[in-house]
Amino acid sequence: MNASSRLTALTRIGFATRGLLYLVIALLILRTGRAEDQSGAIEYLGRGGGQVLLAIIAAGLTAYGIWRLADAGLDIERHGGDRKGIMERVGAGASGIIHLLLAGQAVQLMRGAAASGDGTQEGARTAMQLPCGWALVLVGAAVLATLGVVQLAKAVKGSFLRYLDPAMATRPWVQWSGRAGYAARGLVFLVSGYLLARAGIEERASEAGGMARALTWLTNPFDIVVGVGLLAFGHFSLVEARYRRLHDVPVDDAIRRATSWR
Repeated sequence: MNASSRLTALTRIGFATRGLLYLVIALLILRTGRAEDQSGAIEYLGRGGGQVLLAIIAAGLTAYGIWRLADAGLDIERHGGDRKGIMERVGAGASGIIHLLLAGQAVQLMRGAAASGDGTQEGARTAMQLPCGWALVLVGAAVLATLGVVQLAKAVKGSFLRYLDPAMATRPWVQWSGRAGYAARGLVFLVSGYLLARAGIEERASEAGGMARALTWLTNPFDIVVGVGLLAFGHFSLVEARYRRLHDVPVDDAIRRATSWR
């Protein structure tokens, strides 16, 4: 197995890891009312599964992050050069960075470091310390809102199904788990964008928050509805881990070019 194939295999573990994290988030909110984000889910799994599970999570998320960044830079998923395709690649790049940071957190937990706080809130606090920081926060809020709209559009159109094996993409339970999952993620992004916008307007970083804060902000029964949607997204991610059609990242070509320059 060459380097490209190994990365693709690890990327499938990354999809499965993403699914596992969303399942944990959903089950915590549905069973206990406890709101967590992906970072909190990693910490939760680390306490229960130990070093081996954290190592698998770190490896999977690293490969997934690299694959997303490669998609952003090389368009390996063939999004195209139109505005929609460019937005897809920008989203892939953002996703890659986020999942690499999550992988880094898993490594830190393996070393015994304490879990980090809410990344959205910390980012807002850092931005507020800069000149016109409130404006930067509002830009971030607009980005989150845009991502939310994109997720909702995917839920309505079912465009995510084109990446799956055709035989699996036609199954109703797969279609509806994906639709419910993307809709729930879209609502979480919109709420996070609203909270971040309020933080920028009021110039109070404490008002900002990511997924955990958004789930806490939602009142019953909306938190339960979103929790069910995130549970569906977790199941859909597990389907992607097995049945998503992945294009290999040209790792071997990059290695050959790098070694030929020496």
